[in-house]
Amino acid sequence: MHAIPLARAGYRVLAIDSSPYLIEQLRSFSKGLDVEAVVSDLMQFPEHLPPNQKADLVLCMGDTLTHLPDETAVAELGQRVAVSLAPGGRFVATFRDYTTLPTGNARFIPVRSDANRIHTCFLEEQADHVLVHDLLYEKQGDRWSMQVSNYNKLRLSPAAVCRTFQSVGLTASVVAGPRGMVRLTADA
Repeated sequence: MHAIPLARAGYRVLAIDSSPYLIEQLRSFSKGLDVEAVVSDLMQFPEHLPPNQKADLVLCMGDTLTHLPDETAVAELGQRVAVSLAPGGRFVATFRDYTTLPTGNARFIPVRSDANRIHTCFLEEQADHVLVHDLLYEKQGDRWSMQVSNYNKLRLSPAAVCRTFQSVGLTASVVAGPRGMVRLTADA
C-alpha cells in the first residue's frame, strides 16, 4: 500500500513482510521501481538496511505492532528504530487501541464483503491480548462455505507505546488515526 507510491515519488524503498505471497505480489507490481521486497520479520528490518546507511523513514502501518508477542518486543523494536533512523528521520506506526474492547454485539466487526465473500471478525478479551476470531464465508457455485480461524493481538496502550519510543531518545506522540486506529510518530 505504501511501497509503490513512495517509490513513484522518488524514494528508495525497502519493503518487508513475512508473507512470501504478498512479497511476490509487490515484486510483480513494482517492476521498474526502486523497491527491494524482502520476506522477513518486522524485528529484523535493520539487518536489511544497506551497510552503514540509516533510514530516513520507517513505516509500520496497519495493525502490525499488535502482532508482536509482548510489550518487551515493542520496546526492542523501539530500540532498533532509534539506532536505525538517520538524524531527522521518522518512524510512523498505526495500530488499534485494544485497551478497552467493544462489548456485546459491537464485538462483531464487518471486515469486507462482496457478492461472493463475507469476512467478519469478533473480539474476545484476554489478559494482555485480544483473541480475534475470523469468520470467512465464500460462495462456491450455489453453496456457501465457512472458514474459521483465530489469532492473538497484543493489547497496547497508546500512551505506553509513546513512552516506550520516548525512552529510547525519540520525540514521540500519538494521535487518533483513520478507522479506529491510532498513529504514533517518533522522530530522531
